[in-house]
Amino acid sequence: MQILVLYFSKGGNTKKLAETIGKGVDEVEGMNAVLKNAQEVTKDDFVSSEGVIAGSPVYFGGMAAELKKVFDEFVGTRKKMEGKIGAAFATSGDPTGGKETTMMSVIQCLLIYGMIVAGDPLSATGHYGTACVGAPDSDTVQNGMKLGRRVAELAKRLRD
Repeated sequence: MQILVLYFSKGGNTKKLAETIGKGVDEVEGMNAVLKNAQEVTKDDFVSSEGVIAGSPVYFGGMAAELKKVFDEFVGTRKKMEGKIGAAFATSGDPTGGKETTMMSVIQCLLIYGMIVAGDPLSATGHYGTACVGAPDSDTVQNGMKLGRRVAELAKRLRD
């Protein structure tokens, strides 16, 4: 089973966090992370996944237009996404740069798609998903892997 780790990254930090989250997904037996940036993802990538973990840099307190475009263009797949697991992550250039509001903008889309939203596990340090300032540090790497594992484990349980 696959989990789509969907992201937009202009400077590379969001891609690095996506890769870390994907490693966490891959740690779960029988699960496979498929990393796609917003410009290359297809509807098939989206609907063939048991979960979607979507991330963006912070742009004016919300997700990047390139990621929002995916959610807008794939709206016809909503019935196929209902009941799957969704989660969010974000990166910013400032400690108070809007990471939580950006994750909430992603979560809003996941909810509209009828997905079951998963936040960070209690062993991580966030609430709404994994986030960092700049490139992921060692703590963010651990939290990202935890989020990836959590989504993969939940998707696997739902499928079984």
